[in-house]
Amino acid sequence: MFSDDGQMAPVTEGVLMTMDAGDFRQALGRFATGVCLVTVEDPGLGPLATTVNSFSSVSLDPPLVLWSIQNSSDHLAVYTGCQHFGISVLSSEQGALSSQYAQRGGHSAQAEHFTTGPQGEPELIDAVAHFTCAAYAVHPGGDHQIIVGEVLRFESREAAPLIFYNGGYRALS
Repeated sequence: MFSDDGQMAPVTEGVLMTMDAGDFRQALGRFATGVCLVTVEDPGLGPLATTVNSFSSVSLDPPLVLWSIQNSSDHLAVYTGCQHFGISVLSSEQGALSSQYAQRGGHSAQAEHFTTGPQGEPELIDAVAHFTCAAYAVHPGGDHQIIVGEVLRFESREAAPLIFYNGGYRALS
C-alpha cells in the first residue's frame, strides 16, 4: 500500500504507517548477501559487467536463477533485452572488482579480468562460481526489473566468497 505522498505504507495491526525509504534500505542491509558480476556481450557496447547482490536461485527443474536491475540503470535495455548473460560469484579477494563495476559509467568489462564464456558472455577469471544463462523472463518489480535466467552451464571452485553486509564487504569467519 502507498500513502498519499507516494511512500510505502505498511499495515500494522490495522493502522496505516508511512515507511521511510532510507530506514527500509538500512534494514535490508542487515541481510548478508554474496556479490556477483552480471555480464553480457552487447553488439554495440561490447562486453559489460555490473555488480549486483540480488542474485538468487529460483528453481532446480528447470535450473533458474534471478537478479534485479534498477530501472534507472544506464544499461537497463541491454540486460533486459539480451539473449544470454553470465553471473560470476566474486571471491573475498575480488572486492576491488566489485567496487569498480558498481560505478555508474564503469561497466565496460576489462579484458584482463575475463575470459569468454560459452555463449559469448564475459566470464570472470577466478570467480567462486560462474553461471551461463539464457534469458528466461523479465518481470517488473517496483523500481527494478527482475531478470530470470535459465542456467545452461555452471562451474564452481572452493574459495571464500565476497560478502556484503551493512553497507560494506565482510569475510566469513
